[in-house]
Amino acid sequence: MSKLDGRHLSIETQNYLRQQAIRLRQQGKPVGEIADYLGVNRSVIGKWWRQYNAQGEEALVQQRRGRQPGSGQRLSEAQQEQLRYSIQTGHPEDYGIESALWTRRAVQSLMAKQCDIQMPVRTVGDYLKRWGYSPQRPLKRAYEQDPDAVAQWVDEDYPAIKARAKAEAAEIH
Repeated sequence: MSKLDGRHLSIETQNYLRQQAIRLRQQGKPVGEIADYLGVNRSVIGKWWRQYNAQGEEALVQQRRGRQPGSGQRLSEAQQEQLRYSIQTGHPEDYGIESALWTRRAVQSLMAKQCDIQMPVRTVGDYLKRWGYSPQRPLKRAYEQDPDAVAQWVDEDYPAIKARAKAEAAEIH
């Protein structure tokens, strides 16, 4: 049987395995038997046992792995709040940015102007996602379009324009 990689287990499961290993070790079970029973490496059982003897019950609690959420951010909370406010209340043109919509590049320019920080576009997208913004695609069809007016133009107005252009030897563009 192959040993499982405990890093992929939930923290609750990891804590349970540690508690079981210590309980079985206290009952006098050999390390190899415990390792086979729990499906972990024997060296891990020995490590848990040494930690338990040195620190007690606190050693059995597995801490969350990796960086803490929000660590390593280049923008402070105040800067983020200022940028969110600017995006919600203004348009890119208001800040001298040549864009009609708030794109990642427009927000990147706003960050450079307001916070004096050069940020990669990918990271700007991460900040926008964290702030609750998502990419929006324009509709393929005009949703305010009047089907009756379009039908009248196709059936009546355009043929008249086409006939006039033909009579005047003009091109329609």
